[in-house]
Amino acid sequence: MIMIVQRIFALLLLLVCAGLALMAWPYQAPFSYEPVGPRAYPLLMLGLMSLALLYMLIRPTPIVHSEEEPPLDRPTLKKIGLCVVLLLVFAGLFEPLGFILSSALIGIPMALLYGGKPVPSAIIITLMSIALYVLFDRIMDVPLPLGLLSVLEN
Repeated sequence: MIMIVQRIFALLLLLVCAGLALMAWPYQAPFSYEPVGPRAYPLLMLGLMSLALLYMLIRPTPIVHSEEEPPLDRPTLKKIGLCVVLLLVFAGLFEPLGFILSSALIGIPMALLYGGKPVPSAIIITLMSIALYVLFDRIMDVPLPLGLLSVLEN
C-alpha cells in the first residue's frame, strides 16, 4: 500500500513538473543579465526534479523512514507552516526593503525557530546577508535590490 501511494505521489508531481516546464519553455525576458537567459534555471530544476521522480516511480522497494527521523507531529507541522509564512513574507519584503534587510529580518526568526541563540543568530545572519549580497551583486554580477539601504550606494 505504501508503495502505491508513493508512486501516485511521484506521478502527480511528475505531471506538475511537466506542466511547469511547458509554461517555462516559451518564456523570454525583455532583458537578460546572464548568458543562458532567465528560463534555464527553472528548466534545470524541473529536469532534476523529474529525474528524481522517475526514480521514485521505478524504485523496486518503498521508501521507509527510520526511527532516527523526527515524527511529523503537530509541533513539526507548525514549524513547517511558520517557515512557509516567513518565506512568503521574505518574498513580499524583498523589493521594498532590499536583499540585506529582508534576509536579516526573516533569517533571524528562522534561526530562532530551529533553536539558535538570539545574539549569535542575529550576528551570523546579518553577516551572512551582507556577505551574500556582496557575493551575488558585486562578484557574480547578479543584481539584487538594496531597498532602503540604497542611500548608501554611490
